[in-house]
Amino acid sequence: MAESDAKGGAEAAAKDAADASAATPRARYRVQVRAEVKEHAWKQIAEAGASALSLNAIAKQMGVSGPALYRYFAGRDELITELIRDAYRSLADAVRAAAATGAGVRRLAHVLRGWALADPHRYFLIFGTPVPGYHAPEDTTGISQEIMADLLAACAALGPDAPREGAGGAQAGASVAEPSAAFDAHLAGHRDWAGDLAAPPAVLRRALAFWTRLHGVLSLELAGHFAGMGFDPALLYEAELDGLLGPEGMPGG
Repeated sequence: MAESDAKGGAEAAAKDAADASAATPRARYRVQVRAEVKEHAWKQIAEAGASALSLNAIAKQMGVSGPALYRYFAGRDELITELIRDAYRSLADAVRAAAATGAGVRRLAHVLRGWALADPHRYFLIFGTPVPGYHAPEDTTGISQEIMADLLAACAALGPDAPREGAGGAQAGASVAEPSAAFDAHLAGHRDWAGDLAAPPAVLRRALAFWTRLHGVLSLELAGHFAGMGFDPALLYEAELDGLLGPEGMPGG
């Protein structure tokens, strides 16, 4: 089911591109309807979560029959896939635009947080709890790898003397060195997620530390878990960056 929906989604996207290029009235109407369906889908997600997404409910809101919308989306999974692609593409474009200006790790971190705060539901669709019964097609992973490629390039630019783990970017102590070395060795043989970038294990680990720690803070903040704790999440986020990079930041950051 998910595989056929993914194939249908790719074919639908290709058809949209061809139709938009032709710019016929029928093509413009198809693009308009698909965009309207997505708008209603985001509203549903905001109100009840992605697991409650329903094409029939969207059709009712649009004043059309359920089967009518299946001419534009083969099913719920295809619609979710399109929303995920759009979300990943939005973040990838934001990160790429910053990277193109020479942004370093610190600035990319702020791009990530700004993007997440602008639309928490979009953030949680791609980084939150998986939708039950849904499996994203491989091409969405490809878009996410574009984001990781820019992060890896920024981490590689920090150079070999960049701070490792520890408060304020201090060198990790002996008690941490052995587990870190073990994970470096592990990453040397488990680096498919990094794509074709020829980064050494230390850079891969630096990127993973950035990705996991900052997403941890963001996920807790956006879910409201800091609301009653009385501190500023923005300052916590900055403190995590200091822990990864050092209080003074790094060149290009």
